[in-house]
Amino acid sequence: MPLNRRKFLKKSAATGAGVAIAGAAAAPAAEASEAEKPATPVKRYSLTVMGTTDLHGHVFNWDYFKDAEYTDAKGNAQGLARISTLVNQIREDKGRCNTLLLDAGDTIQGTPLTYYYAKVDPITAKGGPVHPMAQAMNAIGYDAAALGNHEFNYGIETLRKFEDQLDFPLLGANAVDAKTLKPAFPPYFIKKFHVPGAPPVKVAVLGLTNPGIAIWDKAYVQGKLAFPGLEEQAAKWVPKLKSLGADVVIVSAHSGSSGTSSYGDQLPYVENSAALVAQQVPDIDAILVGHAHLEIPELKVVNEKTGRTVVLSEPLAFAERLSLFDVELVFQKGRWVVESVAASVLNSNSVADDPKITKLLSDEHAKVVEYVNQVVGTATDTLTTVDARYKDAPIIDLITKVQEDVVKAALAGTSYASVPVIAQASPFSRTSEIPAGNVTIRDLSSLYVYDNTLVAKLMTGAQVRAYLEYSAEYFVQTAADAVVDTEKLTNAGGRPDYNYDYVSGLAYEIDIAQAAGSRIKNLTYNGAALDDAQQFVLAVNNYRANGGGAFPYVASATELWSESTEIRTRISEWVTAKGVLDPKDFASVDWKLTRNGTPVF
Repeated sequence: MPLNRRKFLKKSAATGAGVAIAGAAAAPAAEASEAEKPATPVKRYSLTVMGTTDLHGHVFNWDYFKDAEYTDAKGNAQGLARISTLVNQIREDKGRCNTLLLDAGDTIQGTPLTYYYAKVDPITAKGGPVHPMAQAMNAIGYDAAALGNHEFNYGIETLRKFEDQLDFPLLGANAVDAKTLKPAFPPYFIKKFHVPGAPPVKVAVLGLTNPGIAIWDKAYVQGKLAFPGLEEQAAKWVPKLKSLGADVVIVSAHSGSSGTSSYGDQLPYVENSAALVAQQVPDIDAILVGHAHLEIPELKVVNEKTGRTVVLSEPLAFAERLSLFDVELVFQKGRWVVESVAASVLNSNSVADDPKITKLLSDEHAKVVEYVNQVVGTATDTLTTVDARYKDAPIIDLITKVQEDVVKAALAGTSYASVPVIAQASPFSRTSEIPAGNVTIRDLSSLYVYDNTLVAKLMTGAQVRAYLEYSAEYFVQTAADAVVDTEKLTNAGGRPDYNYDYVSGLAYEIDIAQAAGSRIKNLTYNGAALDDAQQFVLAVNNYRANGGGAFPYVASATELWSESTEIRTRISEWVTAKGVLDPKDFASVDWKLTRNGTPVF
């Protein structure tokens, strides 16, 4: 009998039940003559678990921002259509009844395709479409997927509708009801694999998501859902799975393996804790890792309690890789025992698109291509992010100008209308370009690739100074007489580009010859030295406002206003209203890199 998702969710809320689904059809019973042999041969079974993660709306090998086939310097290919071909090959080789296909989350956000079906032609509308990612994953035949943090970007209603459209469960053992602390999603999934002449092999998949959701999508989940730590919840659920007879325990975790957190100590839970789960929780055989967008073919972690090796694998992102776990079992003393696990990754650039997926979603793809190519204005100059990491670039000033204007309009007529508005923005992309001439939605979308929304926070001059010092840690300390290599100048300590902020409305220098914490020099507002006591309204994206990147003071600062319209949409509206995109309307040199007072560039 097929699983009734709504009935399950009601039952889950009350009892914390999991999902158990029987797998492949029963094989013929072993012939009696085998049992009469004096020496019974050792029974073995080989299972192959396939895994993807961080698909982020990539169905085809297509770059909607460039309106062309996706290509990069490493020759990677993207998209579920390629993954489908790899999956078909593995199933052909191993026998479909001996394989399992999983995903580790971040599925419904990341491309104009996913934005379109969340906002332009939303799946939540009455009689609305089936999400392209649901269509593709159902057609490929996924068995289960873990929740990613980006699943929550469009709100719980969109996520629940997507969940309804799937033929497989979305797992999240540590996504719980904020009041009852009972699972809000199925915690696990169990599938039986039948073996001729032996009991079936029971495989349990535990899904774990990222605690950072409580920060990053606070507006949607606060008071509704809670996200305890992965280690704690795995320790609770794995023994239950073993008690249910699981011979193999696989974890699908939307959590990297580094043991670090981008949000510092704002949460008592580790963001990237997959390896900690392997180390601390006994009886896990393998972990499909997500969230970090890294390629880890095989990582072996020894469990500190049992001494057993747990095998982890992370298949990069955007459907560029497929992880394979080859699990070998032997039947001993009346039960199946995992003898070995080996992991590897396959590159999706080695195959062509599956024509079944291409045909299935060609109409949806065409609609989105047409949408992103709409002309919304004209640019007088070419704007680019090529050197925006280390030079104040007009293209980033466009973002801060739009944010300033939106917040000023929102606060007009309030008691904060006279407080100066400043704005932050990050150089998200190193390749974004708005060419001179016609400007399209895709040009502007490539500038702001995330679905962030805008928040207004009240900050003091002293807090803004500390904010800028923290941001300036992004640069590698470079002596005054050293040669400057722009390829090695940024990302100190592994900090990503999206955690470096410009702040508009002020003027300042970043002295990269100085140690981190002492780099902001000549910080002024309206030509005068910044008053530490002066108040400012910071126009900031919701990721940063909620603590993303662990910038000081901003998460705890008083919130004056927020909205649910994406900053990307606000940029399109601003350009559409102007008609002409002219740098004189938004560009200003607010900051520069120096060494002992001498400009670097």
